[in-house]
Amino acid sequence: MTFRFTTAGESHGRGLVGILEGIPAGLPVSAERINTELKRRMGGYGRGARMKIESDQIEWLAGVRAGETLGSPIAMLVWNRDWEHWQDVMAAEADAPGAERRRQVTRPRPGHADLAGSLKYDRRDARDILERASARETAARVALGTVAQAFLKQAAGASVSVSGSVKATSRIPRGLAKRTAVPAASRT
Repeated sequence: MTFRFTTAGESHGRGLVGILEGIPAGLPVSAERINTELKRRMGGYGRGARMKIESDQIEWLAGVRAGETLGSPIAMLVWNRDWEHWQDVMAAEADAPGAERRRQVTRPRPGHADLAGSLKYDRRDARDILERASARETAARVALGTVAQAFLKQAAGASVSVSGSVKATSRIPRGLAKRTAVPAASRT
């Protein structure tokens, strides 16, 4: 079974989307549980007032019905309330021909992804990078992680018996047990 996730969206864009693949059908999930984790995320430390503006809650877009996963990719959306103040800056459509982009960022901030991302994607406006490489993007990751956490809790009693052509045995070989033993001094 392969798990894969991806996120889309910008810090001041319309919203953040998370897509999670590989969760089997029948896993009980709830928006309420995810929203609780999103609220917990917002209780952390931040340097701006953004956490006071947003009140993160997910909307299911796909992959969940009647409180259970369908086995297909799960898609969630977290709207950005601050979008209304950034629509002109973050608009997807091009400005008038020859017009300057609004609120460009042309000096990379030290310690951020601005310079590396601008070089990687060959962008003159670092806003294209910083809007994506933002702490705000973690809202989508928390939402996806909460579903993955629910899966792991349900599968806690499960075990892997075959991986490719390797079949698990019920006992650990003697030599391996000695090599992987934890020294008494480091046990907690």
